[in-house]
Amino acid sequence: MSSSFKRSNLPPTITSSTTEEQGGATSFSSLHRDIIECHILPKLDGTTLASASSSSTSFHHLCSQDYLWFKACNDTWPSTSSPRVKHLISKFINGGPRAFFAQSYPLYYSELTSSNLNHSSLPLELISTVDIKHKKTLIFSKVQETETGTGWFRFSPFRIDLLEPKDVITTHICHPEQDDTCHSLMDDMSLSWIIIDPIQRSAINLSSHKPVSVNRHWLTGEVQLTFVTIHKGPTSGHVQFRVVVMCGGSERGEMQIREVSLEVEDMEGVHMYGKDSLVILQRALEGKRGRGNLREEEGRRKYKEFLEMKERRKEKQLKREEVMDVLGVGFGISIFVVFWWFMLCT
Repeated sequence: MSSSFKRSNLPPTITSSTTEEQGGATSFSSLHRDIIECHILPKLDGTTLASASSSSTSFHHLCSQDYLWFKACNDTWPSTSSPRVKHLISKFINGGPRAFFAQSYPLYYSELTSSNLNHSSLPLELISTVDIKHKKTLIFSKVQETETGTGWFRFSPFRIDLLEPKDVITTHICHPEQDDTCHSLMDDMSLSWIIIDPIQRSAINLSSHKPVSVNRHWLTGEVQLTFVTIHKGPTSGHVQFRVVVMCGGSERGEMQIREVSLEVEDMEGVHMYGKDSLVILQRALEGKRGRGNLREEEGRRKYKEFLEMKERRKEKQLKREEVMDVLGVGFGISIFVVFWWFMLCT
C-alpha cells in the first residue's frame, strides 16, 4: 500500500533531514527512536503514515507497527473500535490493520476479477462499519452484522437498514429550510460505509465519501443525501451501490437522521436481488483498487458518467420501442389489407 501514496504528503519534519552542514542544529535521523515512535508517528494520519513508511527502510519498519495502524483506522473510522471489528482487523492478511486501511481507504475501483464465481463461495455474513460526519465531527457511528446465507436474503432485493422505522438520531446541525442551505451539505457531510467479509478477511468502502446529490422535498422538507459507488454488473452494464441518508427536522429546528440504508440498483433503476448483489460485491472485494486524493470529485464524476450511461440506454430502449410500434402497426395494416383483399376476391 505504501507505494501508492506520494511522498509529497509527508510533513516537512519527515521529508527533510537537516544537518549541521546545511545550517541546522541536528539531523532528523539523530532523534531518539522513542521520540519518533511516541511523539511523531502517532500524530500522523493513515495516508501520511503510509508516505512516511516509503521514505526509507528504517521508517518502513517503524511505520509498520500495528498500534499505529489501529490508531489510524480508529481516527478515520470510529466504528472500527468495536471489539469484534478490531479482532477481525488484526487477522487481515499481509498486515492486519495496515492491510485493512489499504483496502478501506480507496473510494473508487478499477478492473475487477473474473465474473465466474461459484455462488457457494459467496459470503455468509457481512459486517458494515458506518460513520457519518459533519465538518469532521462524528454524528453517527454503527456496526451492523447481516446474515447473507438465508434464502430470504438472497432472493429478496438487497437492502441493509441501520435504523428501525421509529429510530431517530438527533444532531447538532440546523435543519436546512431552503435549497441553498441544503446544498451546503454537499461539502459539509461525509460518510463511510465499509463492508467486511469476516471469512475472507477482506474489506471495501462502498461510499463516495461526499454526497453525489442532496435533495430537499418541497412539501415535507425532508432532505435526502445520496452516496454512490459504481461497479460492473454481473453480465453487462454497471450497477450502483447507493447509500441513502434521510433527514428531517425536529421541533427545535435540529436535523434528525431517520434512515441510513444501502441498496444496489442496475442501469434500469431496478433493485438487484441479494444473490446477484453478493456476486458483484465479492468481485469488488477481490478486484484492484484505484487511489487518488480527489476522492469526492472522482466519486461524483463516476456517478455522472453512470447517469449518462443510463440516459443513453433509456434513449436506445425508446428507439427500439418506437421501431417495434411502427412494425406492429405496419403488420396490423398489412393483415387488414390482406383480409379485405381476400374478402373481395371471394
